[in-house]
Amino acid sequence: MEGPWVGTWRPHPRRGPILAEFSTPGPKYWIPGSTGHVAHDPTKDRAPAYSFRGSKCPATDSCSPGPRYFIDPSITKTGKHVAPSALMTARPKTKTKVTPGPSDYTMDNAMKHVYHTAPMQSMVFRPKDLKSFQTPGPGAYTLPRILGPHTVYTRAEPCYSMRGKSQYQSCFQDLAKTPGPAAFDKVNLDIYKSRAPKYTM
Repeated sequence: MEGPWVGTWRPHPRRGPILAEFSTPGPKYWIPGSTGHVAHDPTKDRAPAYSFRGSKCPATDSCSPGPRYFIDPSITKTGKHVAPSALMTARPKTKTKVTPGPSDYTMDNAMKHVYHTAPMQSMVFRPKDLKSFQTPGPGAYTLPRILGPHTVYTRAEPCYSMRGKSQYQSCFQDLAKTPGPAAFDKVNLDIYKSRAPKYTM
């Protein structure tokens, strides 16, 4: 039921729910920031990020035990400083290597190249592998062609081949295999020309 008029406006019953009846999450949601590298606003350009790296761990080989162990007083920064003393040790064990003697060398072949000697000829047997040599005969080779277009070392002259007569516009051409005027569809003029404006009811 409508109420009395209030000026130019009269109250009327509500037609649907209003926003004040619902609870909002409040400041739960927020816009991502534009600073930093993690959780950056995807709509903004992000500059390259650099991180500070800690110092490199020292290697285990270079780590010294520090003042934990007792150092001998004779050890200085330049080395061991002790008085000279004699040391009695046994004779080192060495293995005697067997070396060749004078009779193990033969210099007969070397003397022929050092001293001048008279020419001498020796008789030897024919080698056994000489019989297995098989040389190609005259019929084993194929000479390259010297006529025609595909020659190897000569200049080829122009070649002409015999070709049959063309069937185009001849009495042997079957015109029934070619498409006639009725084989093509009529193309609308609006496709390749300017179309006039059309109006619809």
